[in-house]
Amino acid sequence: MFRSKRTTLVRRLLRSRVGCTHGDDSGSSAANSFLKRLKEKQLELLLEAVDSHGGTQTNCVPISKGDLGRRTVAPHVLCCQLFRWPEVKHGGELKRLTFCCEISREGDEDTSGTVCCNPYHISRLCRPESPPPPYSRIALERPKAQETEEETISSTEEYGQSTETGNTPTERRQPYANSTGVDANDGGRRHWCHVAYWEERTRVGPMYSVFTDSVNIFYDLPHGDGLCLRLLGREGRPEPPTQPKIGYGLTMSREDDGVWIYNRSDYALFVNSPALDLPHSRTYTVHKLAPGFSIMIYDHAKSKMLELLQRKSEPPDGPVNLNSIRISFIKGWGPHYSRPFITSCPCWIELIMTAPSPR
Repeated sequence: MFRSKRTTLVRRLLRSRVGCTHGDDSGSSAANSFLKRLKEKQLELLLEAVDSHGGTQTNCVPISKGDLGRRTVAPHVLCCQLFRWPEVKHGGELKRLTFCCEISREGDEDTSGTVCCNPYHISRLCRPESPPPPYSRIALERPKAQETEEETISSTEEYGQSTETGNTPTERRQPYANSTGVDANDGGRRHWCHVAYWEERTRVGPMYSVFTDSVNIFYDLPHGDGLCLRLLGREGRPEPPTQPKIGYGLTMSREDDGVWIYNRSDYALFVNSPALDLPHSRTYTVHKLAPGFSIMIYDHAKSKMLELLQRKSEPPDGPVNLNSIRISFIKGWGPHYSRPFITSCPCWIELIMTAPSPR
């Protein structure tokens, strides 16, 4: 009749497992044995993280590897299996997000023997397919079978390989900022990226400059910090029905190897970036990024190589801004969809890298 606080926490976590039906208090033996080994404070932190669904930034959940007993799987992998992705098999499929304290300990000897097991401090790693599927090199030929207008979110393959959706035509572009990335109107602070929000062919609101190493781009998150799309000036334009579905949106972070995005929403993102294609490609491929996945959208080393190649031999159709990246929310574009160009997508953003190299 009277349950301890610890027992209540365990039961609530068991009910929060992925695929758990209402009233299933017993849970799997693996989940039971794991959770019963945790201390009350660990259970509280883990429950707070699971209840947040990634909508707010929660604390790290430090758990010792010894808390797994005889199981060989790492504790953070097990937490991801229980509360986010049952199909994950090993840690090589996962990537830590930049705000996790585990990132700051990488490369150092971990004398504590603990690892952060907050499942919302971790994303699945999306690897672009190589080589691309044959249709992705066919110029704007629409397949007979069109996808429905509401793009599916469950087609991402095992190990996070992206679903490439075909080419997007190259466009002549002009950079929006100088290469130094210094804003003279903002006290000389150094920004490394500009974000422009578009609805079809119309730009909505002013350009957003990114100064911090990580930024959220979202619809209307009460506790969010970053670019809130709903607050941008619309000048009498009605809100697209697609926009509220953006939800938590995405997180963009500048890391040592490049710039990454993490899909925080419940729907797919569609990404077009020179960093995700072959060096000599003139029709960059659109990649589909499922919810919960991360992908590198800008490679520092590759961008320098592409710039050198462009200087040696300018393409016949004119220069292309290699620092421009386009991302659409929910709706894809290209020959695999009903929208051949991104300017037909209801909600999309353009990222202009101004000083993306490591700080």
